[in-house]
Amino acid sequence: MMKIWHISDTHTYHDLLQVPEGIDMIIHSGDCSNPRDPYANESEVRCFLTWFHSLNIKYKIYVAGNHDSSIEKGLVDKQTFTDLGIIYLENDYTIIEGIKIWGSPYTPTFGHWCFMKARDKISRVWEHIPDDTDIIIAHGPPKGILDFSYSREGVFERCGCSALMKKVLKVQPALCLFGHIHNCEDIINAGTVKLSSYKTIFSNGSVVTDGKFGRLSSNGNILKIK
Repeated sequence: MMKIWHISDTHTYHDLLQVPEGIDMIIHSGDCSNPRDPYANESEVRCFLTWFHSLNIKYKIYVAGNHDSSIEKGLVDKQTFTDLGIIYLENDYTIIEGIKIWGSPYTPTFGHWCFMKARDKISRVWEHIPDDTDIIIAHGPPKGILDFSYSREGVFERCGCSALMKKVLKVQPALCLFGHIHNCEDIINAGTVKLSSYKTIFSNGSVVTDGKFGRLSSNGNILKIK
């Protein structure tokens, strides 16, 4: 049994997390940083990676998010992660103790951030997920799963990706991990959910609340997989 700690959207507040005991693998599904400018962003990512590397956890996986501009621009590259003993996934998979784990940083376009694709084209990313995948990691949620927010016009809406949801329901991995859509005002997205007709456990690992950065609203989610 593999015990996994899933976190996301730490936005430089990783030091506030309480590291659980007995964890075999930590997975971060993006947005360890904040600035849009990649050169300002780089120092935040490298600070996070120093902390991530220091954790006494055997397996460490990182998938970037829309705020991780220094990763998108290659200022922090895959070799940087490898040198620190961290697996970086970008539209690719790894196999750990027989568990196939696929990850992608892409989310549907919203504003001018990183790793984004138009909703009518993003399905091309999910096409590459192997059918025998055990864990799917995406920065953003599938549509309809822990993805409530308000639009810029104040309209209550679901922000997830319908193409990703379609692929997850087809593959039915044991776990689907994401963040991106934080808690906000009266909405709680952080946590886990399972649909009654499917085996997949969905996890929104975001640890902050919009408008209240500087303190944590969650310590991530602990999950198990055989």
